[in-house]
Amino acid sequence: MSSESSVSNSVRHVMSEVQAGWTPHRYGVLLFAFLLAAGMGPRFQVFLLTEFMIVALFALGFNLLFGYTGLLSFGHGMFYAGGAYGLAIVLKEVGPAIEAYLGAGISGGVSLLIGAIVGMLLVIIIAVPVGWLSVRMEQIYFALITLAFGMLVYSTIIQNPLDLTNGTDGIVILLGSVNIAGLEVRFGARRTFYYLTLTIFGLLTFGMYRVINSPFGMVCQAIRESPARIGAIGVDVRRHRWAAFIISAVFVGIAGVLRAGLAGVASPELSHWSTSAIAVIATVIGGASFFAGPIIGAFVFLYLRWAISRVPTLEAYWEFFFGLLIIGTVLYFKAGATGGLLALRRWASAFLKARAQTGGERE
Repeated sequence: MSSESSVSNSVRHVMSEVQAGWTPHRYGVLLFAFLLAAGMGPRFQVFLLTEFMIVALFALGFNLLFGYTGLLSFGHGMFYAGGAYGLAIVLKEVGPAIEAYLGAGISGGVSLLIGAIVGMLLVIIIAVPVGWLSVRMEQIYFALITLAFGMLVYSTIIQNPLDLTNGTDGIVILLGSVNIAGLEVRFGARRTFYYLTLTIFGLLTFGMYRVINSPFGMVCQAIRESPARIGAIGVDVRRHRWAAFIISAVFVGIAGVLRAGLAGVASPELSHWSTSAIAVIATVIGGASFFAGPIIGAFVFLYLRWAISRVPTLEAYWEFFFGLLIIGTVLYFKAGATGGLLALRRWASAFLKARAQTGGERE
């Protein structure tokens, strides 16, 4: 057997193994391993990757509603802000009392945990009635009512109700630490917070994957394709949309908790419609019809934004370049960056297969 034939057979074998063995779980493990190693990189890249994971969680939660249930929300920033303010209010109002009661050893961790729980409860309290009212609307009316609710929350935060939100200034957050047996762990340290975010990102991404591939997720996708048909066979469309809305809000709220911890502040801008648009942009860029679409879209969004900021001339007009990117994606990559990568993989597979067959014929 010639060396050229051996190479052809090797290529054919590798391609068959890749197509048969690279499951979504393995891609997920590969991504997690990459992020695990990246935590040892430069400090700014650690910060940027932390932000990437938070935005990816934000977009994943949003995409459960948009990509899988067929409902476009322009108000998910209210849940992003809900998680952030729940944490901030606990650390500001209750944190000192927890430290006085428990001492400095574990009070930082307890305050952080209680703040995250309160943030989730606040998000659920908002999401249940807002979702109940919103899912009665269809298409553009759903988008408009969620936009209205989001701006209502934004206005409420600015008004500083009960002197809790500190108005337009927001609430500064100082994450505490845990000191056990002389070992101090500061949650505000960049790498510590990175690995905390990575752990939550890994668990929630796997959790969302299970939700999407569960019977509930399949019903959501059927509702997206034809609400009338799925309703005709006895499925309560409105109830499933409501449940998807609440689950989506909880994921976004957890991202909001992490965002507040990363930025060190909970500000009203988190609930603004422009913040909600970040999830929309990331999902459109990545591809709403793919589970990994929001993750890839978040990465492209943040790193392209960072690359533009490195060139002062481009930085002044970064919105223009993002506009061109979105237009190009909508016109030429309707399946987003993920669809483009899959098309490239199919083309490369076909090309290598043709090369391997040509090599075999020459032999």
